[in-house]
Amino acid sequence: QVQLVESGGGLVQAGGSLRLSCAASGLTFSRYDLGWFRQPPGKEREFVAWISWNGGGTAYGEHVKGRFTISRDNTNNRVYLQMNSLKPEDTAVYYCAAASNLAIPTMWTTYAYWGQGTQVTVSS
Repeated sequence: QVQLVESGGGLVQAGGSLRLSCAASGLTFSRYDLGWFRQPPGKEREFVAWISWNGGGTAYGEHVKGRFTISRDNTNNRVYLQMNSLKPEDTAVYYCAAASNLAIPTMWTTYAYWGQGTQVTVSS
């Protein structure tokens, strides 16, 4: 079965950096678009970043543009989210997601597979 497993979350001070990783199995990884979403405490899930199946296209949520970078390694079936200049408002559970034939990358409902999430906490 398809599995997505996130890692790399933790506690960091404002201004610091973290790199999230998501390992995928059970799917033909190189055929899937991948996304990162997050859910802050008490809020709805929101789009963070997307990368196309071949890495040729990327997109970011307005709140992370210029600070976060998404990348993928199709050889090792992994997707990454490099997060720099972290702010307390970046505190959330971060999820990776996968989808084929993705129409709207920013909508979480269009992704077929999800990881269990990893907690990121940014202290002020």
